[in-house]
Amino acid sequence: MIVAEELDVPWEKVTVEQAPVDQARFGNQMAGGSMSTPSNYDRMRRMGATARTMLVQAAAQEWKVPVEECEASAGEVIHKPTGRKLSYGALATAASKLPVPDEKSVALKKVEDFKLLGKRVTGVDNPKIVTGQPLFGIDQKQPGMKYAAYVRCPVFTGKVKEANLDDIRKLPGVVDAFVIEGTADHYGLLPGVAIIANDTWSAFKAKDQLKVTWDADTKESFAAHAAKAVEAMPKKGSEIRKTGDPVFPDDGKTVEGSYHYPHLAHANLEPQNCTAVFKDGAVELWAPTQNPGSGIDGIAKALQIPKEKVTVHLTRIGGGFGRRLMGDFMIECAVIAKKLEGTPVKLTWTRDQDLGHDYYRAGGWHHFRGRVDEEGKLSTWADHFVTFGLNNDQRTGNGADLGGDEFPSRFVPNLLLERTILPSNTPLGWWRAPGSCALAWAIQCFIDEMAHAAKKDPLEFRLTLLGDDREVPPSGGRGTPYNATRMKGVLKLVAEKSGWGEKLEKGRGRGIAFHFSHLGYVAVVADVTVSKEGKLKVNKLSAAVDVGPIMNLSGAENQVEGSMLDGLSAAWFQEILVESGEVRQKNFGEYPLLTIKDAPSVEMHVVKSDFPPTGLGEPALPPTAPAICNAIFAATGKRVRTLPLVKQDLSWT
Repeated sequence: MIVAEELDVPWEKVTVEQAPVDQARFGNQMAGGSMSTPSNYDRMRRMGATARTMLVQAAAQEWKVPVEECEASAGEVIHKPTGRKLSYGALATAASKLPVPDEKSVALKKVEDFKLLGKRVTGVDNPKIVTGQPLFGIDQKQPGMKYAAYVRCPVFTGKVKEANLDDIRKLPGVVDAFVIEGTADHYGLLPGVAIIANDTWSAFKAKDQLKVTWDADTKESFAAHAAKAVEAMPKKGSEIRKTGDPVFPDDGKTVEGSYHYPHLAHANLEPQNCTAVFKDGAVELWAPTQNPGSGIDGIAKALQIPKEKVTVHLTRIGGGFGRRLMGDFMIECAVIAKKLEGTPVKLTWTRDQDLGHDYYRAGGWHHFRGRVDEEGKLSTWADHFVTFGLNNDQRTGNGADLGGDEFPSRFVPNLLLERTILPSNTPLGWWRAPGSCALAWAIQCFIDEMAHAAKKDPLEFRLTLLGDDREVPPSGGRGTPYNATRMKGVLKLVAEKSGWGEKLEKGRGRGIAFHFSHLGYVAVVADVTVSKEGKLKVNKLSAAVDVGPIMNLSGAENQVEGSMLDGLSAAWFQEILVESGEVRQKNFGEYPLLTIKDAPSVEMHVVKSDFPPTGLGEPALPPTAPAICNAIFAATGKRVRTLPLVKQDLSWT
């Protein structure tokens, strides 16, 4: 769309093709972090504008007229004095032979002249999706293809001691079964048993009859970690940041609260899958991956072949949210394919495998202390954060780490942030809005507690905390500035649009929260009703966003609505528990997703902004859960400090 806007071509004449995986040509082709728009906006504009400039130059040469007399419009170049026209197609060959102008000399369109950007544009794959055409990884078929199931130890990194392979090979439709040794690396090839069959059903039926004796460590327990976390919270952790004089005298004016959120799985609706064929020392794959480079590196290592011998074809993804940044399912398929040299094979995970072998959003605990001054403004803040993994290893979940500039840092004169890391054998990774998806819930809920302790309206308390209109630089000169003006803008807009401040009957409440993440400023108001018996109904979610100019209004609404409902689903229903080294949740019965009967209406309001555009796939998720919990408090007087909500007693009298 961005190229088409600057090139000035009608969208209905544009065909979008999936770029091949070519790291030498394109560099890193990872999709994640809401970075597609901010990373590509300027370069795509200049690309389209450069092509437009060259086409106009070619037309001027053809007509032997000054360039200034020519203009591009709707896929044509027009000679303004005479009305003569030439299509881009007629000019393409001549234009391609012209010198490419310096990109800085090319004139970009004025925003007010945009014809496409900021409008509603239907997704390019929508007709194919609704007519069931094969776009996704799970749709892939190759001539003569076999089908694989791969059974890993239910306990992380467990190894195969023995298995009834001879019995499995005799089952109907089964072609072969064999052990893959693998390694103890969570992020590589885990040990397991591969079953090859003539169809997926036969592979899955055989999997159900597979009997494996595992060599596994069953000591991993979430309950044991929780006990250690509770013990650690009141103690001193490793200092992240300290400013001013964060002391808490025993005078009855300190507010304290401990918050806990669980591990989460991704639960992509399309389970992990991959198709591969190995032949003549090279492997070719078709995969729904967010990060082909990760898969290529892992495959080359596992097969001991050069990376140049690994070819990946990207398919459409049935939900990624950070899970498909990892290449484990691709590595498994490639290793299986090597055993079947020359025969294509499709590997498909079942739902219990998907939930039981994820890279989970790390659970965590926050022990907060806070004080307000005589004017009711937050003056002192302390947070001891307890989570899992090895410090400074992003793969182990410190995408959920607490940074020194995490709000309200930079806005409170007296501040202490501490961290304790609990070693864990549970594989952890990036989940939608990494870090922010959890931190915002705890922080924004405790800010709400402080507002009520100060006897202030939660909106006014937040606006006062943000202070004067300004951009606050990062501490130490490194990191991202925080624009208080933009955050106050989304708070005021969502308050206005949601009816904030209206008197509501007992049992109904509105809550507000905000968060800055992925360079986007978002505030959310939740409207909920809670029956006396504690039944929760989320009536409406309203969001105000400031992410610079919107590219596609339809896509923006999809991203904001989807991320808010994702945040609601996780906060309301979801948790991953590990007992005896094994994930307890096996399917959607134990790990529910939000259904339409519980889904509220969702509204998005956009602050018009001329700041550089940023992504929208994640920033609306973090403030959703705290807005809901703050609304529950407004409705019932009960403060939710542990998720998921479905396990909490919300009844009131």
